[in-house]
Amino acid sequence: MKTFWIRTLSATVYALLFVGCIYAGCLTGSQITGTIIFIGFLSFVAVGCSYEIYRMARKHRISPLKGPGYMITGLTTIILGLSMLFHNTPYEIPIYDVSFAFLRLGLLLLLTVPLCLIIQLWRKSKRPLSDVAYTFFPVLYAALPLGLMPFMNNQWNVMMMILIMVWVNDSFAYMGGSLFGRHKMWQRHSPGKTWEGTACGIVFTIAVALIAGPLFHTQLLWYDWMVLAIICGIIGTLGDLVESMMKRSFGVKDSGNIMPGHGGFLDRFDSLLTITPIAFIYLSERFLF
Repeated sequence: MKTFWIRTLSATVYALLFVGCIYAGCLTGSQITGTIIFIGFLSFVAVGCSYEIYRMARKHRISPLKGPGYMITGLTTIILGLSMLFHNTPYEIPIYDVSFAFLRLGLLLLLTVPLCLIIQLWRKSKRPLSDVAYTFFPVLYAALPLGLMPFMNNQWNVMMMILIMVWVNDSFAYMGGSLFGRHKMWQRHSPGKTWEGTACGIVFTIAVALIAGPLFHTQLLWYDWMVLAIICGIIGTLGDLVESMMKRSFGVKDSGNIMPGHGGFLDRFDSLLTITPIAFIYLSERFLF
C-alpha cells in the first residue's frame, strides 16, 4: 500500500508540473514567458535523459564526454524551442524558423563533433569512437524531439491532447493486458506487454481522440485526430519497447530514480520521444504541403 501511494504522489507531481509548463503561457498571461518556461522544463528533461544514458553507458566501460554532451543536448532543445518565438502565424508550423534552427544545430555539431574526436586523443579510452557516439546519442534520441514540443504546444495546442492520449493508451493497455492479456507481444524486450492490452489501449485512445480532440483544436478534422491517436497508440508502444530494449542492453531495470516508483526521465518520456517527431511531420505535411 505504501508503494502505491508513493507511485500515485510522484505521478501527480509529474503530471501537474508537465501540464503547468504546457499552460504556462495562460497562467502567466504571456505567450513568450510561457514558452520560455516550457523550454526551460524541456531542457532540464533533455539534460536529465543525457545523464541517465551516460550513467548506463559507463556500466559497459563506455565514457561519454559528459560536459560537451550536456551542453549540446541543452542547446539543441533551447535553439529549437526559441525558434518558435520568432513566428507569429497562429496555425502553421514556422517551417522557415525550423529550417534555420536545424542549420544552427548543424553548425554547432560541425564544431563540437571534431572537437570531441580530438579530445579523445588525450583520453586513455579503449573505445574512443563509442565514447563520442554515446556523447551525441542523447541529442538525437531526446533533445531533438523535446525541442519540437513548443511548436506543437503553441501552434496547434495539441501537445496537451497528445499527452492525454499517451496516458490513456498506457493506462488502458495496462488494464486490458491485466484483464484479457493472453498472447505476449514482445517477450524479449518487455515480458508484460500483450497483444490484447496493446489493442485495448489503441481502441480507447482513438475513442478519446475523436471525442475530446475537437475541443482542443477545431481546425483539426476527425481523421487528423484518428491518425494522431494511431501514432500515439502504435508508435508510443514501440517507443516504450525501444527504451526497454535499451535498458536490457545495459542490464538495468529503471533508467533512473527521479520519480519514486516510476523510474527516471527516460522511463517517463520514452513514448513521447518517439511520438513527437512523427506527429510533427504529419502535422507539418497536413497544413503546409
